[in-house]
Amino acid sequence: MTVTLESLRNDIDALDDQLLTLLNQRMELVRRVGEFKRSTNTVIYRPEREKQILDRLNEQNNGLLNRPAIEAIFLEIFAVSRNLELPERVAFLGPEGSFTHQAAESRFGAMSAYVALPTIRSVFESVETGRVRFGVVPIENNQEGVVSEAIDLLLEKDLMIAAEAQIPVHFTFATKAENLADITHIYSKDIAFRQCSKFLNDSFDGLKAELVPVESTSKAAKMAAQDPNTAAVCSNIAAKLFDVPVLFDNIEDSDLNRTRFLILAKDFVNQPSGHDKTTLIARLPNTESPGVLAEFLQEFNARQINLTKIESRPLREGATFRYWFLLECEGHSSDPDLQEILKHHSAEVKLLGSYVRVA
Repeated sequence: MTVTLESLRNDIDALDDQLLTLLNQRMELVRRVGEFKRSTNTVIYRPEREKQILDRLNEQNNGLLNRPAIEAIFLEIFAVSRNLELPERVAFLGPEGSFTHQAAESRFGAMSAYVALPTIRSVFESVETGRVRFGVVPIENNQEGVVSEAIDLLLEKDLMIAAEAQIPVHFTFATKAENLADITHIYSKDIAFRQCSKFLNDSFDGLKAELVPVESTSKAAKMAAQDPNTAAVCSNIAAKLFDVPVLFDNIEDSDLNRTRFLILAKDFVNQPSGHDKTTLIARLPNTESPGVLAEFLQEFNARQINLTKIESRPLREGATFRYWFLLECEGHSSDPDLQEILKHHSAEVKLLGSYVRVA
C-alpha cells in the first residue's frame, strides 16, 4: 500500500479520536476524584502526585517525546483536571503577559482563573484573605539575585509555599516597523534593557532609537502596539497578547537566565515526593554573639542535610543591627533528621513549607 500525505493525515485523525475518548474517560475519573475530595475537604492541587505521574511516564517512555515535552502536555492535562475537580483562582504579579503570568500558566494551565495584581504585597494579601487560592510571585533570578520584597513578606505574612516554578527568561524584540531604521523609541523594563544590551548595541549602533524604561515588559508591548515606529523588548506572551509582530526571538545576552517563582497558599501541606525542598525562617536569639549562627548551621551538617540557600534580612526591631535568616535545604519536613532540628528550635524556626524540588 502506497503511503500518501492524505493517508498519514487520516491515521493522525484516527489517533486524535482515540486520544479524545481516552481524555474524556480520564476526566470522568477526575470528576469522581473531585467529588471524593470535596466530601473529605481534601486539597485539589497536589504537586507531589503530579511529579509521581510525570516520573512514571518518563520511565515508561520509549518514543520521540522527551521529558520537557511530556511535562508540557501533561501539566496542561493536570490543569484541566483541577478545573473540573474545583475551579480555583490564581493571583500573580502582573500585568498580564509578564513572566510571572507565564510561570503561573506553566503550573496552572491556560484554563485557570487568573488575577493580575500590581504588587507582590497585593498577591500575598489576596492569598492571605482567601480572595484567591494560590499566588505566584518571583523570588530570585540567577543573574540579578533575590527579590527582597518577596522574602520579607514570607516573614510578615502567615502563608505556606505550595510549590516552586522555574522558567528560562527569553526576551523578544517586537515591533510593527518594517525596518530598524524607522524605530524611534524602544520600550522595556530597565532590567530587560540590561539583559539584552549586546543585541541592542549591535542592532542599533548608529541609529536614532531611544531606550525608554517603563514599569513592565507588558506595558512596553502595549505601547509598541500603538505606534508602528516603536518597539518593545518583552516576553513572547506579551507580544502575542498585544498582537505585536516578533521580529527577533531570544535576544537576551545569556541563554542561562532563569527566574524562580514561589506558589503560595494558606495551610498547605505536601506529602513527601522523594525529591523535596524545605524552606525555613530562623529568628535566632543573640545573633550578635560569636558562634550562634555557626552552631545552628552545624546541626544541619551533622545530620548531612544539604543547605542550598541562606539569605539574611534585617530584623527591623530597635536601633541595633540584628537579622533573621531564610534557609532552604534538601528533604521534607517530615524526615526524621529535619524533624529533630525543627523540634529543637521550635521557638526560633518557622516552617514555610516542603515541596517538590525543581532541578
